[in-house]
Amino acid sequence: MAFDTRNGSRGARQPGGRLLGFMNRLMIGRVRRGGGGNLIVLTTLGRKSGEERQSPVAGFPLDDGAWLVVASANGAPKNPAWYYNIGAHPDRIRIENRGRTVPVSAEQLHGADLEAAWQTIVAAQPRFGDYRTKTDREIPVIRLTPRAA
Repeated sequence: MAFDTRNGSRGARQPGGRLLGFMNRLMIGRVRRGGGGNLIVLTTLGRKSGEERQSPVAGFPLDDGAWLVVASANGAPKNPAWYYNIGAHPDRIRIENRGRTVPVSAEQLHGADLEAAWQTIVAAQPRFGDYRTKTDREIPVIRLTPRAA
């Protein structure tokens, strides 16, 4: 399915800057040491640069080995950069969690699949429910399905 969610016109302040970069590196290290709870390290290819980009994101594991991730950006009006990277290269993604690195393919969920996934996410992490009230954009949910290396 298409990665076609447009930016909105209102929302929370989008995280950024040096502090975010420092915190991201800290969280990536934590995940790689086996911590971080439901955090995963999402490795994408830059849509323009083609360079690898890594982002720590909340991951929601599913029973079939797939994961859900939310392009919430804390309810900001714009989608996070990694959303566009995934859309440009949906079959060139890796995730890391608890010492495992898994190549995955990405699919943006829509309609009933999106709503069912959203309920799973909010049940696991209620704070995600607030993000929809902060912005006027549809918050994308991406399903990451393991693939052969």
